[in-house]
This record gives sequence, C-alpha cells and structure tokens, in this order.
Amino acid sequence: MPWSKNDYPTSMKNLEPKVRDKAIEIANALLRENYEEGRAISIGTAQAHEYVEGKSEDRPHYEVKPRQDEWIFKKAGSNHVQFKEQTKNDLLEKAKTYVNEHDGILSIFHADGSHEKTLYE
Repeated sequence: MPWSKNDYPTSMKNLEPKVRDKAIEIANALLRENYEEGRAISIGTAQAHEYVEGKSEDRPHYEVKPRQDEWIFKKAGSNHVQFKEQTKNDLLEKAKTYVNEHDGILSIFHADGSHEKTLYE
C-alpha cells in the first residue's frame, strides 16, 4: 500500500517532516520493487536520514560511559569530559539534550563498559 504525507506508517510519526517525506518517497519506491513492507519502511527511514541530515560519519559522536564511581559524557575519541554525574539517568538527561542540539550520535555504555545502544543514528 503506497503512503502519502497524510497517511504513513506510525513508525514515521516522530520523524522530522523533511525526513518523513523523503522516507515515504523511498519506501514507496521500494514497495514498487516488491520489497516487504517492514523492510521498505526500515530502509526508507535510514536512507532518508542520510539524505536529509548527511551521512552519520559526518556527524559528531558522543559517549556516555562509566568511570570509577561516576558517569561521564564526552566526545568519542576525546579525553575531555563535558558532563559528569553520579547516576547514568541524570547524565543521560543532559547528554541527550546536548547531542540533539549538536545533531550528533550518542553511544551509551553499561556499567561494565560494554556497549548498550546507540541513539540518533
């Protein structure tokens, strides 16, 4: 089923309008090429982000990591700590706001130092 600017998958409802419009366009093209609906949505959304916002390697990468008895927020590859808090949740509030304002990508780590998830790719 082709989508439009007024009728699109619920997974696209929180996308910025420019990204959503491009995702709809790409997903519809993939449907015409007989892609499965879920795959068309996923690919369309990822490619729309790249088209509108640029490739992820062009965007700054940040990290929320544990350090001794605190949590730190820093730019990936840097030793300079931008924020630190006693709890991960307190730090994430600041970090998410900062990363969104700087159109970045945020890698979040578990207390044991292993990678948990990446946001805003």
